[in-house]
Amino acid sequence: MGRPDPEEGQLPAPVKPPDGGWGWIVLFGCFVITGFSYAFPKAVSVYFKELMKDFHVGYSDTAWISSIMLAMLYGTGPVCSIMVNQFGCRPVMLIGGLLASAGMILASFTTNIIELYLTAGVLTGLGMALNFQPSLIMLGTYFDKRRPLANGLAAAGSPVFLSSLSPLGQVLLEKFGWRGGFLIMGGLLLNCCTCGAVMRPLDMGMKRKMGKAQDKYEAKEMLPIGGKSEEGISTTDGTKKAKKSKKKPKKGKKLLDFSIFSNRGFIIYTISKFILVLGLFVPPILLVNYAKDTGVPDTEAAFLLSIIGFIDIFARPACGMVAGLKWVRPHVAYLFSFSMLFNGLTDICSARASNYTGLVIFCVFFGISYGMVGALQFEVLMAIVGSQKFSSAIGLVLLIEAFAVLIGPPSAGRLVDALKNYEVIFYLAGSEVVLSALFLAVASYCCLNRGKKKEPPSENNPSAGGGSDTEEAESDVQEAEEHSSDNHQPAHSTDNAMVAANEEANHVAEEQSGEGSGCPTGDGEVLARDGCNADQTVERDSF
Repeated sequence: MGRPDPEEGQLPAPVKPPDGGWGWIVLFGCFVITGFSYAFPKAVSVYFKELMKDFHVGYSDTAWISSIMLAMLYGTGPVCSIMVNQFGCRPVMLIGGLLASAGMILASFTTNIIELYLTAGVLTGLGMALNFQPSLIMLGTYFDKRRPLANGLAAAGSPVFLSSLSPLGQVLLEKFGWRGGFLIMGGLLLNCCTCGAVMRPLDMGMKRKMGKAQDKYEAKEMLPIGGKSEEGISTTDGTKKAKKSKKKPKKGKKLLDFSIFSNRGFIIYTISKFILVLGLFVPPILLVNYAKDTGVPDTEAAFLLSIIGFIDIFARPACGMVAGLKWVRPHVAYLFSFSMLFNGLTDICSARASNYTGLVIFCVFFGISYGMVGALQFEVLMAIVGSQKFSSAIGLVLLIEAFAVLIGPPSAGRLVDALKNYEVIFYLAGSEVVLSALFLAVASYCCLNRGKKKEPPSENNPSAGGGSDTEEAESDVQEAEEHSSDNHQPAHSTDNAMVAANEEANHVAEEQSGEGSGCPTGDGEVLARDGCNADQTVERDSF
């Protein structure tokens, strides 16, 4: 027996996102998963000094642990997409939570740095990747009108967990050593399984609420009226099979949908995101060393990252609320472009900061702009490709970003070693972010707006950014109701003769059995025709 469509990672078109209810539980799970995915690779850096002493390796060797985690998080995007489309979000997340936890637990028993790469790096990184991507997909299926706010709240998990896991890791290191710390961290990662368990697909009850006509049609199969039931079942079964055969091509899913590359909006977004990632992560990585070189004490230099994280916590939900406003959401791509421009100009303007006050001001503005980028990046992608193709789109985008992550920060580090000048690096990183912002804004305005003018007014361009999946769902529901009402008519025509012949006999049999005043237990509009009160039928349907 096949599984229902919601279990396959992508929801059927008629299902309308509830924008609340159990969706808030899903949002909290996504908040936790996002926090672990982005903060954990940075939080393990507190163990690097102890690892250097035990394994007699350098800092660059231990830094590869975090790099491998991030590479797995980004580079395995297509693999996650294939697994989600094949098995569904919940099973993939449960497996991912077990892998992430097992990786850290096994890492606590390692005896050399290579084993750490394979356990804490590859295994844990793969587990977090299998959690991160499905959680975003589920968030997009549960929220539509409130999706910008939901994305902003979920993205806030990154700074919250970063400010929590780093101090916790330091406490565990002091009390239990790095092996005990890794073991306890592995236990914490089991919470990813809990988050995966709450990611239940939208049940079929929601589909029934949105398609009452289809419910009435299916209820006729249960009607117990002698020979009529057999003929009705055969007729309705034939109609149902024909209906399924018509919809079969629509429900068929590819393991990885490459057709999204025909979407100009997706191409523009991907190119812009690649340029953005080249420079986005460089300033926070080099900030502490830059501050130390300007004469700032170590403790105050480390506090600069805390300032960015604290501002980031509030910037992401606030930006999500702004993006959800009626007059802003249709232009969310331009808001995303503005946030990137803001971030790039912040890098460029702070390149000459030579004292601690200037660096604090930079951290405040960088935290605001960085939070805006983090809150909008996946919202823009969902608006461009829609929820049905989001699982494939995010996998391909993360794979492309993986190359930028492996190029940007390492190249910046080599330039610092060669030039001994951080100012040039900040100029370069800021210029890359500004270039990505200008490219997204200009390309969206020129290419997408011209394409919309050429199209007939009745057609909606999904790449315009800001389209609602609810409208598509409602139109599909209306179409389904029309089909179901059309399918009712043949069954009615074949049943009318049988009803006329058997009506008297059934009525007499009911009176003799003492049940003539009752109503049969069947559902649907046919019961009103056979002696039930129409009010009772309506009440049953509404229930």
